[in-house]
Amino acid sequence: MNKKILLAIFSSAAFLVFASSAYADAEPTPIPAVSDVWRFELTPYLWATGIKGTVGLDSGLAKSADFTTSNVLGALKSGGMISAEAHKGNWGVMGDVISATLQKAGGVPVSGGSVTLADKVTLQQTVLTGVATYTIANNKDAYVDGLLGVRAIAATATLNVSGVGTASKAASTIDPIIGAKGRYRIADSTWYVPFYGDFGGGGGTTNLTWQAMAGVGKTFGSLIDASLTYRALYYDMKDGGVLQKTTMLGPQMAVTFKF
Repeated sequence: MNKKILLAIFSSAAFLVFASSAYADAEPTPIPAVSDVWRFELTPYLWATGIKGTVGLDSGLAKSADFTTSNVLGALKSGGMISAEAHKGNWGVMGDVISATLQKAGGVPVSGGSVTLADKVTLQQTVLTGVATYTIANNKDAYVDGLLGVRAIAATATLNVSGVGTASKAASTIDPIIGAKGRYRIADSTWYVPFYGDFGGGGGTTNLTWQAMAGVGKTFGSLIDASLTYRALYYDMKDGGVLQKTTMLGPQMAVTFKF
């Protein structure tokens, strides 16, 4: 084999290696780049949440509606959900809005449990979260923001019992929260693991609140991400609160637009 053929083979091999490397570098990464240029994200999502725990109401009628089963008691009937972020350098802000109506039909035992009346429990809630963020980790495989802010919730629980009447109770509270959020890249690919966690309490009627989320996502170029996660939001309100040791949880589908 003469030198010209060897040179051609070597040159071709070198070109392929370079092209492969260039393609790999050009492949979109799910890890955000921290810079002094503003970057924004807008994420509409659907959280198919249920509720388990205790929905607290007042009066003798409402005592029958003190649900404490491990089964999911509610299903999403309507709602709107969206979050947004803005970042410049290591600092940023994030807001999240949930407005949802959960509903469960069943039976309420009366007269010592010998009679069961048809009932319907409805929980209407609006949850607003606003936080400031600071990037504490950023490399090719991981991105993590610490966060500090508040979560506000307004909840109304209503019990309708056939042939008896209606009981309703509302509560609202604003609580400080602290936590972290981010994502971990899977094997240098466009797939990633998104995660979020916070906890707080002490404001208004709340003893403790926390929220957690994790799942899998994929980035599609520099403009769009999509994810499927499982999310849980917990509230333990003081005596008389609507949500007493109550967890809202379920799968969440989201699409993020980046610009």
